[in-house]
Amino acid sequence: MKTVKIGSVELGAPDTPFVLISGPCVIEDETTTLTIAEILKEITERLSIPLIFKASYDKANRTSADSFRGPGLKAGLKILDRVRREFDVPVLTDVHSIVETLEAAATVDCLQIPAFLCRQTDILVEAGKSGKAVNIKKGQFMAPEAMEETIKKVTGTGNENVFMTERGTTFGYGNLIVDFRSLPIMRDNGYPVIFDATHSVQKPSALGKVSGGDREMAKVLSRAAVAVGCDGLFMETHPEPEKALSDGPNSIRLGDMESLLKRLLKIHAAAREE
Repeated sequence: MKTVKIGSVELGAPDTPFVLISGPCVIEDETTTLTIAEILKEITERLSIPLIFKASYDKANRTSADSFRGPGLKAGLKILDRVRREFDVPVLTDVHSIVETLEAAATVDCLQIPAFLCRQTDILVEAGKSGKAVNIKKGQFMAPEAMEETIKKVTGTGNENVFMTERGTTFGYGNLIVDFRSLPIMRDNGYPVIFDATHSVQKPSALGKVSGGDREMAKVLSRAAVAVGCDGLFMETHPEPEKALSDGPNSIRLGDMESLLKRLLKIHAAAREE
């Protein structure tokens, strides 16, 4: 298994617990973002879990044109840079074009390719050329076996710091399902795999102009993923999910994160027993 470097964090290293990629779905404002980062840092330090902070400067894929998208590229990157410096954690954000990829790479430690763009060759190649770690989210329409060619688009640039994220598969209209076989299938490519617990329980466009979700089921699926075997978990979180400006229904309440992570560590330890 390839060990991927994301700032100071090693993903896929055999002697570490799972890595946590977490933060709010979107940067709502600087104060909220910094507060979430501070609390996540405190929790993960207590539990000895490596943390990568995640937040989006722009949610380009929204159900409605009226939905909140974020502060934008330049303002958002400034906030992410502050998180990176003040809390000494690697930061990850998603990019949607070649131009964004070039600008974001100057600030963040990891470039995330959104699920709907996971086959876009130009973005994948540009992300690879940046030299930064690249997280490719498996499209809701993709078989896990098909991710091998997607990985090659990044590694073909000489950048081996790449990993994949499972985030559910389209199951009819307005629903997703997780096939946990995809975790070992994708790991067979030799690169780490993350399980996205919160997007896997999303219900696209289920609430009319916005997507729905079920944060309690995100906790259930995260337990299953750790038992099956994954290198890390992706979980969006918010102090008050009911008031979140994006993905509130499927975001884990920040106050629930520590107890959930403690339970996941126990499952991780049990799963590793010979």
